[in-house]
Amino acid sequence: MHRDLDGENVILDMQSGKYFGLNAVGARMWALMVEHGQLAAVHQIMLAEYAVPAERLEADLLALVEKLASRGLVEVCAS
Repeated sequence: MHRDLDGENVILDMQSGKYFGLNAVGARMWALMVEHGQLAAVHQIMLAEYAVPAERLEADLLALVEKLASRGLVEVCAS
């Protein structure tokens, strides 16, 4: 579950009660992942929205997904 709590975006694990805080860019990544489901789509959309090198964005996106996966908040599937 994703919520905005007093200006902080968080992903809540309903089973454990733990949450993962997101900054504005992380929250945008999350919203796009939920909407599109594929990281390639998220990457392309964010490249159009942010002035950032493609390699840097890819690294940041993968780092977020790895953190979320390690906490059991997302499941990574190859497509």
